[in-house]
Amino acid sequence: MAKTRWWRLLSLLVLVSCMWTCGPASAQQWRAPGAGCQPERLKGSSVAATLRVRQHKQSHPWIVSDMTVRVPRLWPLAKQLTFSVQSPQYRKAMRCLLLGDETPESRNEWQPRAPVVTATDSSVEVHYVAYSWITTDTPFLVGPWEIVPTGRTWMVYLFPPTLQTVRWKRIEADLDGLGFSDLVERAASSTENKLVWKNTLPQEVQLKVDPPRHRQLTATLTQSFWATAGVASWWACASILIAVAALRARRTGTAAAHGTPPPPPVGDVVRQPAADVPDLDPDPDLVTGHVTSLTRTLLEWAVLSGAVALALLLLIPPQGVTPRSNAVICIPAGLALVLIARPWVLGAPPTARRAGPDEPTRSGGVRGIRRRQARAVTVATCAVAGIGLLVIVAHGVFGLPENLKSETTTVPGRIGLVLLSLATVWLWLAAMLAWAWRFAQEGGLLREHWTRQWNTVPEQCVAVVGGLLAAVAGILLAIAWRANAKQWGRVNWLAEQHDPAAYNAYQSKLLENFFFSDLKWIFAYSWVLTGIALLALLRYRDSSARTQGHPRFERFSAGPAKLDLLLTVSLFAFFVGVRAAKLVGASALYCVWLVLNIAAVYAVLGVGRRWSVVNRMGESFYAKRLGTEPHRDDLRKKASHYLEVNQQMRLLDRGHAGGATHEGLEKELEDLRGWLVAACGGADPPEQISVLDIALAWGPDGRWWSNAVRAARLAFWFGLPATGLLLYYQAQEPFKQAQLRFTPIGIPELVADSILYQMAWAAAGFTLGALWRLLPGRRSQARAWLLTAAYGVPVVLAAAFIHFIDTDPVRLLLYTALLLCVLTLTSIWMDLATFRKNREHLPSRFALLMFVFQLRGLSVQIAWVLVQTGAIVGIWLNLKR
Repeated sequence: MAKTRWWRLLSLLVLVSCMWTCGPASAQQWRAPGAGCQPERLKGSSVAATLRVRQHKQSHPWIVSDMTVRVPRLWPLAKQLTFSVQSPQYRKAMRCLLLGDETPESRNEWQPRAPVVTATDSSVEVHYVAYSWITTDTPFLVGPWEIVPTGRTWMVYLFPPTLQTVRWKRIEADLDGLGFSDLVERAASSTENKLVWKNTLPQEVQLKVDPPRHRQLTATLTQSFWATAGVASWWACASILIAVAALRARRTGTAAAHGTPPPPPVGDVVRQPAADVPDLDPDPDLVTGHVTSLTRTLLEWAVLSGAVALALLLLIPPQGVTPRSNAVICIPAGLALVLIARPWVLGAPPTARRAGPDEPTRSGGVRGIRRRQARAVTVATCAVAGIGLLVIVAHGVFGLPENLKSETTTVPGRIGLVLLSLATVWLWLAAMLAWAWRFAQEGGLLREHWTRQWNTVPEQCVAVVGGLLAAVAGILLAIAWRANAKQWGRVNWLAEQHDPAAYNAYQSKLLENFFFSDLKWIFAYSWVLTGIALLALLRYRDSSARTQGHPRFERFSAGPAKLDLLLTVSLFAFFVGVRAAKLVGASALYCVWLVLNIAAVYAVLGVGRRWSVVNRMGESFYAKRLGTEPHRDDLRKKASHYLEVNQQMRLLDRGHAGGATHEGLEKELEDLRGWLVAACGGADPPEQISVLDIALAWGPDGRWWSNAVRAARLAFWFGLPATGLLLYYQAQEPFKQAQLRFTPIGIPELVADSILYQMAWAAAGFTLGALWRLLPGRRSQARAWLLTAAYGVPVVLAAAFIHFIDTDPVRLLLYTALLLCVLTLTSIWMDLATFRKNREHLPSRFALLMFVFQLRGLSVQIAWVLVQTGAIVGIWLNLKR
């Protein structure tokens, strides 16, 4: 029944998509105006035009055309300019005035609004504003101007389709400080930024503009071979990193499973178990099998992801390849990625015990479950792949040519292209999900309820997930279709009459290329799977370390081991650093940015680790006061007592003694100090470090992994307003607005950005929690500041690069300030979690906040957060200018 519902859902989705795409109500196509425009009657017109170039602090130079035309009432179409914008008469008159004999699709300019028309007794005035961006070396038209970028120079011509024989009243060119040459030398006046012509024919306005050299560098880093090489090197670095981590994990895991565990990090201590804990040793073969399975999965992904990325970037050219060729490559590749992922495979858990008498029965049951899972996944993916291949093989049934590329398509042809697109995108979405599930399952990241459902009813799980993936693919197609329709309407806004055939051909091109363009977009975000793989390896190593080699002891470390530290720092660089690299806008430097972020965090740790509170107390204190859970609970109680004594001393200074004396309170503080000194093995700890500092420096949980997970959850929730602020600003930029509204991946890109921002905050919080005991500072806010400083080292270099290429660094600074604010709030709540057991004795969380930080400390915390908020507001106001 579940499978039947899934197929009905897919059929319904295809039917609705095809019915929706067959109704081009807004389809328009230009019809040649012939002699109906009567351009000879426009000789009495008055024209003024302005060209503005905005290139400072812009990722792409922005070209704005502002033209005002006053036509006499004697022109036969003048009255029609005052009609409704939707009327055919208005479109004909405006097209005759602005485009002449040009076809509407020959222009790709943007309009902020419809032309403003003002009528008087003797004339009709039209104010028309258009704009565009220089993103490539392709010539383009904007208003009456023609822009010809030729690499090192830009040629600017005033070349209006109409009014060429009329002397224009005033013409201005504001070039924003760019160097220029007036080729005809007819300008009436010239300054450093502006040229003005008066009573001039259009052909007498010709300019040669010299863009700065950094614009050539920007184009090189974003559009040339170096940009592709940069992205390829990014994938290569990611693959190398995950391969190195997998190989090292295999070596250490196999050695530990056979009785030769690696030496623990300096300062590691153990906790004796309770007397009634049974002596259950892990089976070395099972542990080794699980390590091998996980590392093999990571190595497979490292090779496959790198190979597929290089194929999409280098081996498959974007032009000159037919839709059939793309489909023949992409469908089998998607199917292979799903089957190689093998989401039904599960290695032995790290805590697996030796086989008992009934092990064969249980093994047989597990094998049966795995066979059902494999069958469900294989049948579903092969069926979807078969649908796509059926369209390729039986193209004649759908009325499509062999190469699947047709100028016009019938309804059956459109059904075939929709099926092909949905099947291909579905397969690639399923491939990404299959790998994510495999990583999470082997690393122990999944909830028990999910794995239980997957083991109990795999067919139902595949049906539900398959339906959701089909819905996502359908939504992506619907968004692309809608954006393409709006793009058609924008380009053909002055068409005189509808032409469904032209609209059909235009949308058919979308269906021909949708599956390939969207799967490239999908795979562009598959680097997230690398982050999930690293997190899964971290989780597995933490779980196995609790019983590795000596199941009766649990190890507690001051921080991650060497390999775990590399994985943690890599997560920070992948999720936090890459978001900033995108803000810089230089895809060729992704690999450099990754290396810089990893090196910066290691540098901060190398300098600051020796000054961390836990490290300064010495190994003797670490073993005697932090070795067991009761010891850490005793430390927390001592820290709570320290806070109570300090609070009583403040009350005593205000005259509220309550029976306490200075001598008695000072004696209690001396006792607490003696408790610290007694555990230091004869060495005197630093005077400024108290039991409170040590309790806060250790964090709320015993293991560093638990601290990291807690901090990641806090940072995720604190990052929600930051994500909203960044997305709001991103949506206000004209270039981003144009992409959001008129490109097929505009809205999906916005959704992906929101998810990745949240993942960035969570990864930053995870790194802060993992390095909590290794970062220096008596107060947690210092740790947040230091981690942000580690991220800030590459930011300083990026800001210098942004200044050099003359783009806007404020968005990068806003991201950095928000990161600091999120980490600061996370650190404050981590301190509260350290004393969470005191919450049951206090009336509210605010009372706990007052208890932990006291009045003076709380004032400092609030002031520090307000300073960061003020910095964010200042940056935001700068952005809004």
